[in-house]
Amino acid sequence: MAALMIQGCGSDVGKSVLVAGLCRLFANRGLKVRPFKPQNMSNNAAVTAGGGEIGRAQALQAIACRTPATTRMNPVLLKPQSDVGAQLVVLGRMQGTWRAADFQRRKPELLGTIVESFRGLETEADLVLVEGAGSPAETNLRAGDIANMGFARAANVPVALVGDIDRGHVIAALVGAHAVLDEADRALIKGFLINKFRGDAALFDDGRAEIVRRTGWRDLGMAPWLSAARSLPAEDAVVLDRTAGGRRAKVRIVVPMLPRIANFDDFDPLRTEPEVEFAFVPPGTALPGDADLVILPGTKATLADLAFLRAQGWDIDLAAHVRRGGRVLGVCGGYQMLGKRITDPEGVEGQPGEAAGLGLLDVETVLTGDKITRPVTGTLAAAGAPFAGYEIHIGRTFGADTARPFAHLADGAPDGATSKDGRIAGLYVHGLFDRPEARGAILATLGAASNGQDQAQAVDSALDELANALEMAFDIPALSEIAGLGRG
Repeated sequence: MAALMIQGCGSDVGKSVLVAGLCRLFANRGLKVRPFKPQNMSNNAAVTAGGGEIGRAQALQAIACRTPATTRMNPVLLKPQSDVGAQLVVLGRMQGTWRAADFQRRKPELLGTIVESFRGLETEADLVLVEGAGSPAETNLRAGDIANMGFARAANVPVALVGDIDRGHVIAALVGAHAVLDEADRALIKGFLINKFRGDAALFDDGRAEIVRRTGWRDLGMAPWLSAARSLPAEDAVVLDRTAGGRRAKVRIVVPMLPRIANFDDFDPLRTEPEVEFAFVPPGTALPGDADLVILPGTKATLADLAFLRAQGWDIDLAAHVRRGGRVLGVCGGYQMLGKRITDPEGVEGQPGEAAGLGLLDVETVLTGDKITRPVTGTLAAAGAPFAGYEIHIGRTFGADTARPFAHLADGAPDGATSKDGRIAGLYVHGLFDRPEARGAILATLGAASNGQDQAQAVDSALDELANALEMAFDIPALSEIAGLGRG
């Protein structure tokens, strides 16, 4: 079967978006396409229909392929909990928390699982498009690598290397990668792609020729700055540094940027609402006093991020916001923070411990070792508006305010809690704002009207726009030939 791996000269060069666009491009040609990423590191995860976790980017790429997401598409997922440790998820299931050094020793045994997952996707597809992680030119990480050339060599998959011209030094990045890679790795790279060019593409013709002359690699094309990517869910929290601000509008909604913020694409639909000024509030900045709604987001480490929230003084800002009559919504870990106490008796997030919560809801949370990962549907308790999303959390929350659940799931179970006055609420559901009915009902409580846009439809349209742009920008016949499809 045909396969092609997209690697990059660094993180955030646009690999995920390019793979998504190529997935949709080839799917639009009638091919059965599957995405694959051997190893991912992200706290922005998605839940498959079977209840397993994979990286958000691979879930998006599955949508681009018009196929259900499966855990084989991202067999190894690391979810950072600290600067030196991360939760390890293998084939969708949590395998505990590992320090970086311990994970390095375990990589060889994981490579077998990775290759087996890839081979399984090959049997059901005409084309598998593989996304690398970071850069293959980080030669200090080459020994035991399973994310880039280690996988490409093991599975014998050809590679196209991406350089990000928006960062500058793209010639040095690509030529430098050629210089430091060993001969066997270099031989697998069949050409290069340039991403994020702004302006007249002809102005870089000489630069592209220089890269060809110095590397011998094939020039496979140059993508412009792809505005459609703004409508796609991002996986890496680095994008939040570039989207912290909002515009003046009828109501103001803010989200504090916690260090281990997770599933922050929950709020993408709010950013497109014309009557909503939405902003992520960066560390070192007070929560604005004129906010109508403060949302505490999901987090990979509830206790650690709660301590960070207090260190920023955001707990004081939040208390003042509530005194002024403002509303607060907690999602997943943010919901847990709103309660009176959080305990971690088994040390799920690190050392066993506990901490007082923000005390805005009469609930308590016990973090337990069993993780809930499942797609869910339901309705908002107050408005009856439908939603569709997913749960992905550790912990059980209980207390008096759960008698007023924020939502009812389709199986009849309540989800979340609401304060007596209705201004403070929390729940475990991610994706709450994707459906226009639920988003519209929540905005109505703030005095704003929704644009009625369905997030899934917006994403699907953006993927088609992205595919059309790449059709024009890249040498698709050459990419097809390298992948083993022929030049059709």
